[in-house]
Amino acid sequence: MEKLILAALSKIIDPDLNKDIVSLNFIKDLTINNGDVSFTIELTTPACPIKDVFKKQAEDLVTAIEGVNNVNVTMGAQTKQNAITNSNNENLKNITSIIAVSSCKGGVGKSTMAVNLTYSLKERGASVGIFDADIYGPSLPTMIRTEQDLIMQGNDIRPIDYNGIKCMSFGYALDQSDEGPAILRGPMVTQIINQFLTQTAWGELDYLIIDMPPGTGDIPITLCQLLPITAAVIVTTPQHISFIDVVKGIEMFDNLKVPVVGVIENMSYLEVNNEKHFPFGQGAIERIIHEFGFKHTLQLELNKDISICSDHGKPYLEQFSSSTSSKKIKEFTDSIIQEISIIKHGKNELPKIGYNKKDGIIIAKDGQDYHINPKTLRLECRSALSRDEFTGEALIKPSDIPDDIYPVSMNPVGNYALGVNWSDGHASLFPYDTILNLCKEK
Repeated sequence: MEKLILAALSKIIDPDLNKDIVSLNFIKDLTINNGDVSFTIELTTPACPIKDVFKKQAEDLVTAIEGVNNVNVTMGAQTKQNAITNSNNENLKNITSIIAVSSCKGGVGKSTMAVNLTYSLKERGASVGIFDADIYGPSLPTMIRTEQDLIMQGNDIRPIDYNGIKCMSFGYALDQSDEGPAILRGPMVTQIINQFLTQTAWGELDYLIIDMPPGTGDIPITLCQLLPITAAVIVTTPQHISFIDVVKGIEMFDNLKVPVVGVIENMSYLEVNNEKHFPFGQGAIERIIHEFGFKHTLQLELNKDISICSDHGKPYLEQFSSSTSSKKIKEFTDSIIQEISIIKHGKNELPKIGYNKKDGIIIAKDGQDYHINPKTLRLECRSALSRDEFTGEALIKPSDIPDDIYPVSMNPVGNYALGVNWSDGHASLFPYDTILNLCKEK
């Protein structure tokens, strides 16, 4: 009967990893006793958004087998340790995934989004923590207000516990002291961050959210080098200056080999009488999608309740769980969970890229080769030198590009895009999906 059960369960396909749950070794502790069947489905994360679907499918498939009377399915999750070998990082060893939430520019609502993303993960059944890495302007003590004190636990610090979320911020320590604001220089800041991160008794966490300080300076770089960060989420606003900083942030994470898996455009629009208004402009998120190929983006409206909740020390999702904005944040969280699962299991395979004079640029995907003429691709460049930044109108004509143009080098940028340096001295960035669609059209 065991073979029949496993054969039935092999019909359940993980949509992210594109394999059945039996070959993925998700089935654990299978027992059969006089027609009573029990087993555990061990998923990649306890926050899996379709775990209930898996459970229902498994129950139906196994119940349909002749001779099976009762089916008991337990949903579990894999406990994978991070590859941290430094003995000083003992407290980080039981953290499965680390997500950096970054803005590269202050005042865009990054900390607000970090807190609500953390709460959303907790609602999905994950064990989560949040670390406020902004030493100069810590926000967490304001956004998650508590009467608890930081307490030493041997040589470690016990984190603040807010409804099951483990919280740590230098700001909590400042609130307990009488020394006033911290006046610190670079090396001291790095030392404090290292100490608070590694001496906090995090315990076992599925996700640790790092609320990064603004910018692309020493602290973000140090954090990316100190921690095996799984992925990053970038928060921005519609203004052009924010877009410029987003590009810097994406480039920083790419250089540090940290995949950016999603972008949130906060304060994107204002809705009045069911009509959207764009007081800060629009088009930035579309440009990010076109240039970098991000598949997971979120546009949040200007919402006074989000601000009020932050000022009163409560996560917005906790107070307005059924609102439109909360639903959008939860959907975005689900997409990030799925993307991280793909990254951690090595299933995010990038297309293979090549070039020769005869065939032009070659892109291999899913066992099929596609071809595109280099000049055709060069004309599709959406950089500021090739397209008007606001209208998208082409600034170059086919006659401006040499017929014999070719790529000098081609390298992946993040998870979704290809950077090309051309023989005419220009540099372009193309989402893989854009290249594939052009190949199919031509």
